[in-house]
Amino acid sequence: MKDLGPAKSILDTEIHMDVKGGKFWLTHGKYARKVLERFNMLDAKLVGTPLTNHFKHQLSTTFYPLDAAEKGSMSKAQSVVGSLMYLMVCTRPDIAYVRGKMSKYMANLGKVH
Repeated sequence: MKDLGPAKSILDTEIHMDVKGGKFWLTHGKYARKVLERFNMLDAKLVGTPLTNHFKHQLSTTFYPLDAAEKGSMSKAQSVVGSLMYLMVCTRPDIAYVRGKMSKYMANLGKVH
């Protein structure tokens, strides 16, 4: 057995410790960047509120894919929601509400979703 010192990361989760201040926190900065790169969203616009009020009433099961091409492109969106679930569970509970809303439509996602 060998002592490698304090852990710095585990499963793409970065571990930060402030021993003097008695603080410990986890981040997913590198993982989030990888997700953004994978889905070509590095230049996406930042928002303070992930799901604004006007979207809450517009989402519906009637926005299903209209053709096979659209349905195929929605498989990528399903991968995005799955990637966000890992972030949500580990370090980003603030996106849980939006991810939950999107999960309702996962079986038949359309572009509006």
